[in-house]
Amino acid sequence: MASKPGILTDWPWTPLGSFKYIILVPWVAESIYSFIVKDEKERDINSMFIFPLMLWRMLHNQLWISLSRYRTAKGNNRIVDKGIEFDQVDRERNWDDQILFNGILFYLANKYIPGASHFPLWRTDGFVLTILTHAGPVEFLYYWLHRALHHHYLYSRYHSHHHSSIVTEPITSVIHPFAEHIAYFALFAIPLLTSLFTGVASIFCYAAYLTYVDLMNNMGHCNFELIPSWLFSVFPPLKYLMYTPSFHSLHHTQFRTNYSLFMPFYDYIYGTMDKSTDTLYESSLERKEESPDVVHLTHLTTPDSIYHLRLGFASLASKPYSPTWYFWLLWPVTLWSMMLTWIYGHTFVVERNRFDKTRLQTWAIPKYKIQYRFNWQKESINNLIEQAVLEAEEKGARVLSLGLMNQGEELNRYGGLYVHKHPQLKVKLVDGSSLAVAVLLNSIPKGTTQVLFRGNLTKVAYAIAFALCQKGIQVAVIRDDEYQKLYKSFGTKAEGKLVMTKSYSYKTWLVGDELTEEEQRKATKETLFIPFSQFPPKKLRKDCYYHTTPAMQTPLALENVDSCENWLPRRVMSVWRIAGLVHALEGWEEHECGYTMSNIEKVWEASLKHGFQPLRVPTQSKS
Repeated sequence: MASKPGILTDWPWTPLGSFKYIILVPWVAESIYSFIVKDEKERDINSMFIFPLMLWRMLHNQLWISLSRYRTAKGNNRIVDKGIEFDQVDRERNWDDQILFNGILFYLANKYIPGASHFPLWRTDGFVLTILTHAGPVEFLYYWLHRALHHHYLYSRYHSHHHSSIVTEPITSVIHPFAEHIAYFALFAIPLLTSLFTGVASIFCYAAYLTYVDLMNNMGHCNFELIPSWLFSVFPPLKYLMYTPSFHSLHHTQFRTNYSLFMPFYDYIYGTMDKSTDTLYESSLERKEESPDVVHLTHLTTPDSIYHLRLGFASLASKPYSPTWYFWLLWPVTLWSMMLTWIYGHTFVVERNRFDKTRLQTWAIPKYKIQYRFNWQKESINNLIEQAVLEAEEKGARVLSLGLMNQGEELNRYGGLYVHKHPQLKVKLVDGSSLAVAVLLNSIPKGTTQVLFRGNLTKVAYAIAFALCQKGIQVAVIRDDEYQKLYKSFGTKAEGKLVMTKSYSYKTWLVGDELTEEEQRKATKETLFIPFSQFPPKKLRKDCYYHTTPAMQTPLALENVDSCENWLPRRVMSVWRIAGLVHALEGWEEHECGYTMSNIEKVWEASLKHGFQPLRVPTQSKS
């Protein structure tokens, strides 16, 4: 929002929220109906082409968003080091408003402007005219409009909204108040109307021009340089005809230079070219891929989880994961992404963060949760994890933490397999089990004297059950096989606090994988479920409380946090991810994987020292 919002700041359909697309229904329905009922000679392909063009523009923009986020996470050719935060993601979530606006105007023009229908597919003379009218009047008028928008009156009421984003993403290009978009459409309509009124308009020419505008807008707002220097060497005048991402990045950091639209020659003519343009361009091109200090290795969960990754839909990634009904409409894209991950078959960078001087990257294994359950997939998954470990070693990472199912006992003995196979590893492997136990111990409400224990017995499960017994809290187990395994592990060290039970009337449950729906339904009202597993249980009971999987609130010193980690709330990080970061910050030299654990109290105190805070237990937050 601008500092002093002017008139026509909000879009007309803002009150509709996610239902804004309903305003397209009458137009799309009418164009389809007319195309069906009219004779072949009377059919207007123009109106039928508008909606597919809108879909193409959305897809085109999304591809740029994903590419930009992937490249800035890797770090090579990055322009500005500063990260983005949730406020920018929220501000830029409605980037498709301008496509919706343009689409409605095209439908109106098609219906009411004489000659705006029944275009041929292509006309070369119309294409040439479009190029000339863009390079001439559009670029010139935009330059002076842009300078006017930087006058304090218009800037404070309109353009400051766009400049709230110092570090730009492709979608930043279209984040403007509604009034600005009216002015921009009037400018970009000049080539379209000129070709229309001169009778040389064509469908593909319109589509090509809009694609060009989107391409240049998205490219110019990427936070990485991608235009190779050899282009300017082969054709030197190109520097006056095409801007670069670093060129426009300076406009967002310096504000009073580099005003041009896509062709910088007006900045050269009027003396507003930033003096550091060439230097920044060259230094950005020379910048190498960033070497992380800490790598967190995760994996995909469900087929539609790809949309919730930071590389997917930015607005979805900024909220905790939850299945969404409209994902079934995207099944072709989902299927394509699954095939791509299968073909690509290599770990990819998802996110980067910085904590003081420590660089953290999150890498993802291109495997889904269900694949980890198949024995025939284990060798492939282990190979991918091992490759990631060795790649992290090669890049100079100090710590690699294993997230989600990348640390399964049956898969790789909690990561111990890789240490055994590569005893000279310099990168320290961390499974986060000690911090997970510490967080679980501090999640149990004060005054609790007994808990019900149920779930698949993992390294964390054994450790938390034993720690509770040592603290004098009774651990009741409802399944005989689980009780026997725990008793065999603890023996007399349980001090009589490990007991069998057939009662479900415990107020605090510690639960893991394999908790059944039937068991949940047997819980008494206001039971608190605290998961010790990597994945949360399904929330079946509205009259009970569900804590998150082991996690902590991150300090503000952790930068570039603009997405949620799976189902966790904003600025909350899983302990498996935090553990690797704390391990590096403390400079610990031992591995924490396999069947060994670090000192629980030491790890807990270290995480608090660095600003990570425990989450409130649901019953406490409602009291």
